[in-house]
Amino acid sequence: MDTKQFSPDTPGKLIRETGIPGATHAFLPDFLSPKWEWPSDLWSLLLDAHKELARLDGIGRHLPDPNLLLRPLQNREAQRSSRLEGTFTNPQQQMLFELESFESRTEDDSLNAFREVANYSRALRKGIQLIQDGVPFSQLLIRELHRILMAGVRGSDSHPGIFRDCLVQIGRPPRFIPPPPLYLPELLENYEKIAQHPTRMYDPLVDTFIMHYQFEAIHPFEDGNGRVGRLLLSLMIAKWNELSNQWLYMSSYFDTNKDEYMERLLRVSTHNDWRGWIQFCLVGVVEQARDTQYRCDQLVRLFASYRERVNTLAGSWRLQNIVDELFLAPVASISSLAKRYDITYPTAKSDITKLVSIGVLQEIPNSHPKTYFASEIFDITYG
Repeated sequence: MDTKQFSPDTPGKLIRETGIPGATHAFLPDFLSPKWEWPSDLWSLLLDAHKELARLDGIGRHLPDPNLLLRPLQNREAQRSSRLEGTFTNPQQQMLFELESFESRTEDDSLNAFREVANYSRALRKGIQLIQDGVPFSQLLIRELHRILMAGVRGSDSHPGIFRDCLVQIGRPPRFIPPPPLYLPELLENYEKIAQHPTRMYDPLVDTFIMHYQFEAIHPFEDGNGRVGRLLLSLMIAKWNELSNQWLYMSSYFDTNKDEYMERLLRVSTHNDWRGWIQFCLVGVVEQARDTQYRCDQLVRLFASYRERVNTLAGSWRLQNIVDELFLAPVASISSLAKRYDITYPTAKSDITKLVSIGVLQEIPNSHPKTYFASEIFDITYG
């Protein structure tokens, strides 16, 4: 870590630490709240971000079943957040993996990437449930998210759900060295105190990104910090901005602008550049809210189209149910339908054939056993 890049205004201290090759110091961030005055020229951008977020939430509030749109958005978030950490999976193959419910194998086998993405989705849904049940933003919640995220994947020997007792580094060679473990208890206590305080530091939306920076600067785990930090960010945006559900996800924006994302985080540490970081994030809120509005509108239109197509078949309640559930998991196999609806294999095959005939499903090439997917849902979600 180049200590010369840290200006006198840095919101923390450089601590002598030689436990990592190529590094002489670690960075100890100051406790929150930041010593930073809100710049008046960001008010317009902040208002735009809140306006777009409110418009997105308004779409969600008028849906008969929000989960039919939320699940595709959550699947996309799991893919993009994992990509930021170098984990790439094909969305279609990812859905196949989750449909088949593969058992955990060795950490370095070819299924590890699929498990990492699946774990992110599980952690996200668990976090939503816990927050809705009244669990506060706390060290307990953070450890639970990490435990789910790291279960049975590469890095699972890094003590899932347990804060680190060793030094870690960001980048190789080290670009940033988070604080030594000795300082974690006080830093996490401060983080928890601010997260649970009834009064916000600046603005509910702005505070979510300040907390995201602080979590990444602390880096409390041996591995998985980036993903846990983005999980917390999504949960805080929904909770603190009183959204009807968790509609906004930032990982796609961070992934598209990965270099700037990393540089903006670092410049808070080196130059106290809160303005640059917050501006970058608020621009992202506007972009992601508009993008999600578009995707939601397309999914709503597709949902109505699917219902109309099923009606042309004089379809049973089961056919309509199958179509609705494709928004939750847009893949299906004959055997999985037979098991889910307690019907015979020929009946399930007939249902699949009907849905193929009206363009709802199409066969995944070279899949064994034959598996089908809703290509239009995939195109809207991942396109």
